[in-house]
Parts: sequence; C-alpha cells; structure tokens
Amino acid sequence: MITAGVVSLLFKLIKQPVVLGYIVAGVLVGPHLYGETIVNADNVKSWGDIGVLFVLFCIGLEFRLKNLISSGKVAAVGALTIIIGMMVFGYGVGQFAELDMINSLFLAGMLCMSSTTIVMKAIDEAGMRKERFVKGATSILIVEDVVAVVLMVLLSSIAIRHQFEGAELLNKVLILAITLAVWFITGILIIPTLIRKVKKHLNDETLIILALGLCLGMVLTAEEAGFSSALGAFVMGSILAETVESHRIEKLMSPLKNVFAAIFFISVGMLIDPSSLVAYWPSIMLVCLVIIIGMILFGTLGCWWGGQTMRDSMLTSFSFVQIGEFSFIIASLGTSLDVLNPVIYPVIVASSVVTTFLTPYIMKAALPCYTFLYNHASANLRTKIDQREQQVAEAESATPSGNTTPVAEKVRHAVRKTFITKHLVNLFIKNMSAHDENAES
Repeated sequence: MITAGVVSLLFKLIKQPVVLGYIVAGVLVGPHLYGETIVNADNVKSWGDIGVLFVLFCIGLEFRLKNLISSGKVAAVGALTIIIGMMVFGYGVGQFAELDMINSLFLAGMLCMSSTTIVMKAIDEAGMRKERFVKGATSILIVEDVVAVVLMVLLSSIAIRHQFEGAELLNKVLILAITLAVWFITGILIIPTLIRKVKKHLNDETLIILALGLCLGMVLTAEEAGFSSALGAFVMGSILAETVESHRIEKLMSPLKNVFAAIFFISVGMLIDPSSLVAYWPSIMLVCLVIIIGMILFGTLGCWWGGQTMRDSMLTSFSFVQIGEFSFIIASLGTSLDVLNPVIYPVIVASSVVTTFLTPYIMKAALPCYTFLYNHASANLRTKIDQREQQVAEAESATPSGNTTPVAEKVRHAVRKTFITKHLVNLFIKNMSAHDENAES
C-alpha cells in the first residue's frame, strides 16, 4: 500500500488513471523483480479476491433498473453488438494463435468488456459528464457488467467439463435465469421493506455492517447454489440499489471499495513478469489493435442501430477502447481453474495498461473523426445522419419534465404492500424485538 500510494500519486500528477498506478505498484513489489522477500503474494491474492467481491457489490449498487429501462434499445442493442462482435474477434484471435477452444473462449470473454471504472473516470476528467451520450454509454456498461457476471458462470461450467455442450449450456443458463429471478423477486419483496421499517434505527455503523452482512450472505448462498461468489455480491448490490438507503450505502462503501479495489489491481500487477512483456510484445500489440478497432467499429454500429445519433455513437465507442476489471476477473477465474494458458494473463494485463493509457487521447479524436466522416460521407448517409439528429432532438423536447412516478416503482410499491410481504417483515421485526426483550431479562 505504501508503494501504491506513492505510485498512484505520481500517476495523478501526470494525469493518468490511478488503476495503472496500482498495476505498476504490483509489478514493483511482485516476486519477479526483487524476489519473494518483500510481499507475500498469496496474502495479497486473498485480499484481492475479497476486493473483487466489494467491487462487484458496489457495481450492483450503481445498477438502476429504471435507468436501464429508460435507455432500452440503445442499452440492449449496443451492448449485445459489442459483446457478440468482440467475442467473435477474440475467439478468432485465439484460434489464430493456435489456442484450444477453452482458452479461445476465455480470451473472447476478456476482450468483450469495457471497464466501467476507467470509462467513467475518463469521461469525468474530459469534462463530458453532462454530454447526451453519457446516459446511453452508462446503460451499455451496466448491461455489459450483467452479461460479464453471467459469462463467468458459463465459462466456469465449460472449463470444468472441458467441452461445449449446447443442451447442457442452455440448461445451465435456464437454471441461472430462474435462480436470479427468485433471488431478485424475494430480495426486492423483503429487503427494501425491511430497511424502510427499521430506517430510524440505522446509523452509519449499523447500516454498513448490515449491508456487508447481506452481501457476504448472498455470496455464501451463490457458492452453495453452485455459482460464483462474484454473482452473489453483484445480485445483493442490485437488490440494495432498490432501497431508500441505496445512496447512503454506496457512500459508506466507497472507502472500502477503493481500498480493496486497489489491492485487487496490485495483486494483478504482482502476476506480471516484465520479461514476459518483452517476449510477447507482438501479441500485446495485436490484442491492443483488436480491442481499439473492434470497440470503435462495433460500438458505433451498435449505438447507431440502437437509435443514437452518429455523433453520440462515435463518442460512446471511442470511450470504450479498453478492457479492465472484468477482464482481470475472468483471467483470474481461468487461472484458478487451471485451464488458462500462462501466456494469456500477462498479455491481457499489458493490453489493458496500454489501452487504458490511450483512452483519453482516443476519446479526444472522436469529434474530429465524426467531422471527417460527415464531411466525406455520401449524400444518402449524410441525410440519414441529419434525420437521426432531428429525431433524437424531437424526442428529447417531447419528453415530459414533470416528476412522474415510473411504472416499475408503482408495481414494486404495490408488491411491497401485499399481505405476505408485510406479514414476513412484521414477523421478522417482532422476532427481533422478542429476542431483545429476552436478552434484557
């Protein structure tokens, strides 16, 4: 942490993402430069695994179903176009490199997810937070995060059985979908109502302990059900995002998330052997080109097909030109299952470092590239671009500005008031009160 503090400060001074600083710090204190006498890599990995849970829990806290629904077509079409296109690209790269099917699938999974953390930081640092494209970009990132969690479950299943069976995979997806539906319905029925009932008793200390208890409880539940612990953390974060205390929980979790996320990225850096980066630099350059070209191509097409303007589509796609936390998590998953080729990990981490470094500069090129495209487009394409701009502007002006209650909120409120939900919550509170009275007597 001392090294991470110094290095991350230096990276802030040169206006680079602190995530890069953490990875560099991991390289500096790792076993490959100075041996294993400075830091115990196994201990750091254990804390890094805990960090993954907290990072995914906080990503779940930022998940807002109403925001996702409001973006609708852009989120679904944009995310699926990027994910499918990049997985095809990634699998093709794996086959070109003569990797087996499992390693090619893992590589494809690592290349299809942009980094929510890095994209949001890059947008903030560029002063573009209030730009129109940000809402659609955020929704696409949310869908990617959800798909990434599901993808981890599917890759685990394929890796364990060492074969791809369509029927079995479909069965696994159906079981996962049913399990998620049960968890979400049960959680949103009970937990938000429970927290509303005991809200006056929740100071900061009690609330953070309750939130962490629920998070780790769902982690255990997910593991017992045969799914990844990361899925449980994300699900509970998403459930708590629907409570009245969601913003307060998110604020209280922020320091924990920052600390453990730093440790996770340090643990990633500790696995990098600098000599391997020199040996595999052609592969690193190839992967970087695939990420940048693929994200710009599929991101622009997906957002355009989803209803965004060409300008917003290109701003979105040019901000997605990197891989990040989920790529490392998938790589760590493959390593822990002992199915990942040792060459892939350093190549992926190095590619993430390079693309993260380039992200702010590529984002600045989005508008000049859009201007160039518009000026050199055919008359037919230019007419379509102008028509889409007019349609989006008209849709924005027609959007009501009043504080209307979303349909999803009305339905959830009605469900909360059902007899069963109220009875369960009141019974839980009654049992707690009885327990307290017995303890006092």
